Amino acid sequence: AEVRLVIRSASLEELLEQLRVHKLDLLLSNRAVAADSSTPWRCQQIAEQSVCIVGPPGKAAKQFRFPEDLERLPLLLPGPSSDIRSQFDLLCEEHGIEVDPYAEVDDMAMLRLLARDSGGLAIVPEVVVQDELQSGVLQKYCVLPNVAERFYAITAKRHFELVALKTLLEKSQESLQSYRRETPR
Repeated sequence: AEVRLVIRSASLEELLEQLRVHKLDLLLSNRAVAADSSTPWRCQQIAEQSVCIVGPPGKAAKQFRFPEDLERLPLLLPGPSSDIRSQFDLLCEEHGIEVDPYAEVDDMAMLRLLARDSGGLAIVPEVVVQDELQSGVLQKYCVLPNVAERFYAITAKRHFELVALKTLLEKSQESLQSYRRETPR
């Protein structure tokens, strides 16, 4: 069977409406959705990425102490509506730390640019800045414990299964289980 891939970008609400009326077969999101009687979504976690603190390379990275240094360094944080931000705020609360963000940024591409150019420390999924980490433009200061970016596949319940989609989701579940076995918590 032939598979045609069309990628659309819009707000989660707009994409869910297109999924509901079967104009889309699958949504990929970093936000989970709950099913109810009017919206019988299937929402599966398919991937997980560690979240780390990154910043300018050099001595400061080697000397960084978590969580003590969080209060005194300029932090670039995801916006308050972000799941990563909620997890980070909870982590700070658990350690009795109050941070005063240097900047709050809703867009990951913008957060990546600020991390590269501002001299501040950014809280980002490692995958977002992997090129900068490999080239040495940024350095990893630490991986945040119990903070992760999760990715979900959202489908609408149908009377018939799309075989290619079912196969793809099964493979992503296998990859996620493998990641969890290999990643210390």
